[in-house]
Amino acid sequence: MKTILFLLRKEFLQIFRNRVIVVMIFVMPIIQLLILANAADYEVRNLVLQVVDQDQTTYSRQLIGHFAASNYFLLEGMPASAKKGTVAIARDEADLVLDIPNGFERNLLRDGAAALHLNINAINGVKAGLANSYAQAIIRDFNQEIRSGIVGTTQWLPSYRYWYNPEMDYYTFMVPGILVLLVTLVGMFLSGLNIVKEKEIGTIEQINVSPIRKSQFVIGKLLPFWLIALVELAIGLFAGWLVFSIPIVGSLGLVFGFAALYLLAVLGIGLFISTITETQQQAMFISWFFLVIFILMSGLFTPIESMPDWARAITRLNPVAYFVDVIRLVLLKGSDWWAIRWQMLAMGGFAIVINAAAMLNYRKRG
Repeated sequence: MKTILFLLRKEFLQIFRNRVIVVMIFVMPIIQLLILANAADYEVRNLVLQVVDQDQTTYSRQLIGHFAASNYFLLEGMPASAKKGTVAIARDEADLVLDIPNGFERNLLRDGAAALHLNINAINGVKAGLANSYAQAIIRDFNQEIRSGIVGTTQWLPSYRYWYNPEMDYYTFMVPGILVLLVTLVGMFLSGLNIVKEKEIGTIEQINVSPIRKSQFVIGKLLPFWLIALVELAIGLFAGWLVFSIPIVGSLGLVFGFAALYLLAVLGIGLFISTITETQQQAMFISWFFLVIFILMSGLFTPIESMPDWARAITRLNPVAYFVDVIRLVLLKGSDWWAIRWQMLAMGGFAIVINAAAMLNYRKRG
């Protein structure tokens, strides 16, 4: 125990003497949280809309008014013909063009139905899909309003309620996941680079011939970053609550308990990478390779349920996906330990396997 405490003291001194590492650990993650939380927005606003109104009637003007009143569209032109609207899309002067054909109001009053045409720039498929969804919602609301006026009776509309995120606030959904990514960066990058650094400067040979046991050396190297990552998670949660009003419905103790287990797995990955690399550059490239896969397949940006079967199978080996799921369940839904028991078992198994592999692969030669 004295040996481990001595190594911990030495590691903390070495970490805090390096100002760059201190900034990377405590300052950069908070800046990244503030930037990413505002940049990673699922909503698309300020879509440039042009309208070709060939009907020029009361109903067509009312429909245009609905679009103009929306927070998602900017009405910036009314071409005289559908051909000119197509040219506006080709020149990137419009994101979508609404074509209201001649006879729109007449058909609506006579037949109860009328055609509309939406031309959408789909270079960015995600943006186009959202633009179409927003436009369809506005047209649907306009249709209900008009039909109610034509029929002259009150329409029965379904009531609904959004659970766990009533305001549909994307900060509430996104910030907990971003915190997982920031903690992962500290755990995987810095732990792996720290051990490889000993190889580069040659001090690893001195450690190998010392009476320090392999387990003591590994614990002394990884435990500081385990503690630092937990402190960073606490700072991030406080910042998320203070700046973004993130709700904390469930137990913080459960969040930190799972985070402690999760960090053992992440630190194990960093340790394993350090055993198969000789330079910090190699360790950084390999760590980044795995992080990109972990992040993109974590369910943070794309729902896992919408992935193909082979991709969903891979996510079962993705520790980031488990933590993203757990932190949202606990903070937003208030889930207890029984609700996340399978995630905890999976993470415990993952931590045991990866750390065992790393320890076996690291050979201390005397």
